[in-house]
Amino acid sequence: MNKILKRTFLPGLLATSLVGASFVPAKPAAADEYILQDIGIGAGAGVVSGAIRGRGSVVNNAIKGAASGAAVNAVHGTRRQYKNRQNRNVVQDVGVGAAAGAVTGTILRGNTRHVVGDAIDGAAAGGAINVLTNGKRQ
Repeated sequence: MNKILKRTFLPGLLATSLVGASFVPAKPAAADEYILQDIGIGAGAGVVSGAIRGRGSVVNNAIKGAASGAAVNAVHGTRRQYKNRQNRNVVQDVGVGAAAGAVTGTILRGNTRHVVGDAIDGAAAGGAINVLTNGKRQ
């Protein structure tokens, strides 16, 4: 009887534990429902910043800005209190945007020759998100 129970319940228990362990990390990250809006604003700001600086292609600048917008949204989504979710922190948005822009630019090119310019593009994206959305979200 003991072997029958082991052969019957053990595979089901193992399958249940594997499914449960794989679905726990699949919950959404800190991003909120405005992620597409922040990605769009970031991409636009990245293109404009790159055009003003005269560096990089339009596509690369849009990718850097979009990545910065997604990072700013993800970090902003970690705020728990309603007041903190409604009012953005400009220093946090610009800093996260700059870091994400620098990392994304380094990944896109494969070198660190223009990491400061990439950080400027990301900071511009974070600043644009802050200016355009601060206090306007519920």
